Amino acid sequence: MTADSGSAAVTRAEYCVIACAEVWRGAGEVLASPMGTVPALGARLAKLTFSPDLLLTDGEALLVDGEPAAGAAGAPPTVTEGWLPYRRHLALVATGRRHVMMGASQIDRYGNQNISCIGDWARPSRQLLGVRGAPANTLNHPTSYWVPKHSPRIFVERVDMVCGVGYDRAAAAGPSAARYHRVPEVVSDLGVFDFDTPGHTMRIRSLHPGVRLDDVRAATGFELSVPDGGVPCTRAPDAAELRLIRETVDPGGLRDREVPPCGR
Repeated sequence: MTADSGSAAVTRAEYCVIACAEVWRGAGEVLASPMGTVPALGARLAKLTFSPDLLLTDGEALLVDGEPAAGAAGAPPTVTEGWLPYRRHLALVATGRRHVMMGASQIDRYGNQNISCIGDWARPSRQLLGVRGAPANTLNHPTSYWVPKHSPRIFVERVDMVCGVGYDRAAAAGPSAARYHRVPEVVSDLGVFDFDTPGHTMRIRSLHPGVRLDDVRAATGFELSVPDGGVPCTRAPDAAELRLIRETVDPGGLRDREVPPCGR
């Protein structure tokens, strides 16, 4: 399960990068909005390989091509492809032409996500980012999640506050909420998860090499669905993809800061 780019075996972080890149496979000309280092690397890799029509931004108001390598000094300048002020960004959100990959302080079996507070809303033990754009994201366009440290504190039976809307709440709210609602994938440092079950509950799609089924069950606060026939391994990047990760997309090795080589 390794690919050769002339040196070391594939690291856990590199499996996470390719898993995040796969989120945008076949997306077409939509705006990728990755939040976090590994998702950002995955979006760049996807654009350089199997999703060339993907739109990326400079984080402010421009659509760019040839985004500089993460953390690299002296990188070549980007090519501006278009102007994307905030009002146009919101138009993309409202019309479903965006696929965001957000983080999650908590996420449950139905994909409800919390980034606002821990504990009772009226008197929380921890104040976090706030709801921000999570409700509009989840009700208007595909929203996936990235969790760099999979644990039962994050994968919980019930989130303390719903920010990103999950499948159960979208269905309960009716057709206006469920029409465009979709949570394609959750990627963590242990594996890849989806909701491709009859009840739209979280399922293990693949586990990264070295991760056992018991490991991920112990790190999850609810029962996960397991695919019939066993759990496959997350695919490894091929030699060309691995070279792009190491030499073009992330020559500074920022991925290893988010997912250390030891895996946890």
